[in-house]
Amino acid sequence: MMKRLILVIIMMISTLGVYSFKMNAIDAKKTSYASYYHDKFNGRKTASGEIFDNAKFTAANRTLPFGTNIKVTNLNNGKEVIVKINDRGPYHSSRALDMSKAAFDEIGDTGRGTIPVEYEIVD
Repeated sequence: MMKRLILVIIMMISTLGVYSFKMNAIDAKKTSYASYYHDKFNGRKTASGEIFDNAKFTAANRTLPFGTNIKVTNLNNGKEVIVKINDRGPYHSSRALDMSKAAFDEIGDTGRGTIPVEYEIVD
C-alpha cells in the first residue's frame, strides 16, 4: 500500500513538473529573423481564412495559434510592434515570422529584406 502511495505522489509531481515546463516554454521570448510580405499577396486568403492586407499589423508563424497576439522587437533598434498571427509560414528555416509590410515598416526598414527580432506572446 505504501509503495502504491509513493508511486502516485511521484507521478503527480512529474505531471505538474512537465505541465509547468510546457507553460514556461510557450511564454518564453524567442529570437529569430523576420521578413515581410510582398504586395502581390494583398487580397489573397491567409491560412486562417482572413483576407491579407499589407496595411494591417499581422504576421505568419508556423506553429502559433491563429489569433495569437505577439510583441515583436527589432533587436537592432529596440522598436516594438504588436501583431496578430493569421497565417502560416515562413517556409524558410532561418526565419520565424513573415510580417505585413505595415508592421515591418513600424520597426524596421523595408529596404532590408530581414531583421533580427525577439518575439513573445502578449495577452
